[in-house]
Amino acid sequence: MKNICLFISAFISIVSFSQDRIDNHFKIYNTTTGQLTTIEQIAIDCKDADVLFFGEEHNDSAGHYLENAFFKALHNQYGKELVLSMEMFETDCQLVLNEYLAGFITEERLIKEGRAWNNYKDYKPAVEYAKQNGLSVIAANTPRRYVNMVGRKGMKSLDSLPKASKKYLPKLPYDTLSGRYYEKFQEFMGGGSPGTNNPKIYYSQCLWDAGMSNSIYQFWKKNKGKKIFHLVGRFHTDEKLGTAEQLQKRNSNLKILNISCFSHKSFDNPVIEEFKNLGDYVIITNPNLKKTY
Repeated sequence: MKNICLFISAFISIVSFSQDRIDNHFKIYNTTTGQLTTIEQIAIDCKDADVLFFGEEHNDSAGHYLENAFFKALHNQYGKELVLSMEMFETDCQLVLNEYLAGFITEERLIKEGRAWNNYKDYKPAVEYAKQNGLSVIAANTPRRYVNMVGRKGMKSLDSLPKASKKYLPKLPYDTLSGRYYEKFQEFMGGGSPGTNNPKIYYSQCLWDAGMSNSIYQFWKKNKGKKIFHLVGRFHTDEKLGTAEQLQKRNSNLKILNISCFSHKSFDNPVIEEFKNLGDYVIITNPNLKKTY
């Protein structure tokens, strides 16, 4: 009995240490107040929101931990009203994803036929949580083959696709978001670097945003009252541009909140004023934490 008690005590200590360790690697801020906040408080803040974007860096281990923590907190708060939406699955894989969630097919088939990302292990906990709790998951992203097509041939090339293909796309022609998003894209691509002045490249980027916003909006129209938690690379939603801007244009009455989560060298002593334009909430993670890939 003594040995069993010692084992249980050691196990609890290991779990507690692991939990404390990850908690020490992120700081969550409400950018309106400039103060630290919590996952639970943000879940409460979503009471009147239709969509919460979680903008991630795809290899941030603290970010992936937080996505799952937020998903669970939102589920605890809103139950069956909650829906998970993911950049990581494409619209033409919705049926495969649904079949997996319903228990018809194996994870192996989901990964292969659903064209799961190479780092699917980072998103698996959220998908499994949705499956275990009977929550819907939206395969939100535009199929990559069409994004590639626009990058090579331009927007008008989509017009020649058969009707069966177009059902996986937003309504054509889609918005290409002039202004700040275009400026940010140019900055990201390196300004005058070769290819950055090619509008086809920017239009292919906008197709991702238009597609994700359309997937979210079409689901919301059919399921009003649901709260949608969308996982996405933060470039698509920082400053409420990109996907967020496209979604707001589809319905200006939608209440959207966004989180920008990223590692930064100022982690030990961040100046939140420098990041407040990025979102309603900013999460700064420790840049020294091991990446997931």
